[in-house]
Amino acid sequence: MIGKTIAELAPGDRAQLTRVVEDADIAAFVGAVGDYNPVHSDAVYAAATPFEVPIAPGIFTAGLISAVIGTVLPGPGAIYLSQSLKFTKPVKAGDTITARAEVIEVLPERNRIRLQTVCLNQRGEEVLSGEAWVMPSRTPVRYERRPERASPPLAALALQPWAWATQAMSLWVALSLELVAQGLGRRA
Repeated sequence: MIGKTIAELAPGDRAQLTRVVEDADIAAFVGAVGDYNPVHSDAVYAAATPFEVPIAPGIFTAGLISAVIGTVLPGPGAIYLSQSLKFTKPVKAGDTITARAEVIEVLPERNRIRLQTVCLNQRGEEVLSGEAWVMPSRTPVRYERRPERASPPLAALALQPWAWATQAMSLWVALSLELVAQGLGRRA
């Protein structure tokens, strides 16, 4: 991947990427950001909504725009400054989403570009639209993605028992607070 500088960008430049959204992608995103809204993570709850199945958080889909900006247009070294978003249709597991960005304005004196952004599903329906402001790198950035590790890093394995202990302590505190609240309710 090579990041483009402001001098290499012009209105009309475009880029896109396509990704199939998997249940595991949605679950990983929900877990990473803590957005446990049941419409994203609970199939029973989602069945009673107009969507009928869990849907991806809107910001997950917007993240695909970020991937276009950070890897292709303008690419590595770019700084994502702002983004307006309009979510027009839900994204569900199994959908194939194409994220697109097109340069609509170049401000060389400020080292800024304005992008029209859109995500389409496999039927060509718009699921997200908006505009982004981006600051390209001032110098070309050549970046080769490092291969992912097949197993977790040693530090993650070493810290796992602490993560379990923290979760257990959180559950214990929540249970204790619930028992205290119930005890106070009986006295009233």
